[in-house]
Amino acid sequence: MVYALDLRDPQSPEILVKSTLERFGRIDALLNIAGAVPQIDLFEMTDAQGEDGMALKFHGARRLTIRAWDALKASGGSVVFISGSAALDPKPGFAAVAAINASIIALAKAFAEQGIKDGVQVNSVVPGAVMTGRRQSFFEKWAPAHNLSVEEAMKKFPEEVGISRFGKPEEIADLMAYMVSTGAKWMTGTSVRMDGGEIKGI
Repeated sequence: MVYALDLRDPQSPEILVKSTLERFGRIDALLNIAGAVPQIDLFEMTDAQGEDGMALKFHGARRLTIRAWDALKASGGSVVFISGSAALDPKPGFAAVAAINASIIALAKAFAEQGIKDGVQVNSVVPGAVMTGRRQSFFEKWAPAHNLSVEEAMKKFPEEVGISRFGKPEEIADLMAYMVSTGAKWMTGTSVRMDGGEIKGI
């Protein structure tokens, strides 16, 4: 079942959850992966740009999780929020991304605390540089501004951040699938990094 909805709209979670329950009768897992935060410099980002990124990726996920919570309690289900490595290594050029991703990690931990009482497992995923269509588009704009071809820019980036290659979307998907599986049921309140070694923390 596919619904094309804008999660910035406060009514969208109601439509999505109600329709899902009517069709399937239960919700076993919720994966919050919607959101594209503008990659804008801290000193150039407008209030409207920051608020738009927060409206979709943070508040959209928050509202959807709250609306689905009772169904998740009933099924003993799982929730995964997707954040991003900018949360752990904020730079002025990615201020909105870093701040919103950090907020999502905190939000997931808050839901996880309630989930311990309610029987709902909640975690977050912190992916690094994954090669998606959005990242490809970024390099197509960024490369000419730095006198590089797109191929040169894409080769240079992994070297600069200290990784061997870009991640693949299916690698993140496989991780999220594991996190909602029975094998990971004791893991909750955890923020799992998958970034090819970009963040060198313990």
